[in-house]
Amino acid sequence: MALPTLLSPPLRGDTCGAPLLPRLVLEPTLSQTGVFDGAWWPRSNHIRAELPDLITALTAHLGRVVRVGLDAEGWDDVPRSVTVDGRVIRISWFPGNDRTISVSLGFQNHFLLLVVPSWTGAGTARTAMAEAAERGNRATAAELLR
Repeated sequence: MALPTLLSPPLRGDTCGAPLLPRLVLEPTLSQTGVFDGAWWPRSNHIRAELPDLITALTAHLGRVVRVGLDAEGWDDVPRSVTVDGRVIRISWFPGNDRTISVSLGFQNHFLLLVVPSWTGAGTARTAMAEAAERGNRATAAELLR
């Protein structure tokens, strides 16, 4: 089994100027054979602050992101779009609490990521992210975040 790759281009900085890197893991082969294609562990539930870094990281590894779909109940103040590197990324939202985010690169190219709540402990988060990034994973978000 290949180990997941942590994707982390430096974007925002902390109060000391050190880069805050998106906590993101993708299934290494990008085979899209499991329920999830990886996982993301944002630092807060402020989607306007968190989403640009995620999109930048995903664009570097997957290609141009055109749309994001997310659970509106899990985030504060969900906009209709965000601008990242001069490009407008549309945001779709749905009700419910399924702890996922979908990323569309085009009409038929979609990736589904587990969203680990920001308040999750490091051990639980790392385990859930690693399992979500395994090829052929079949667990639900609730099972991974137990």
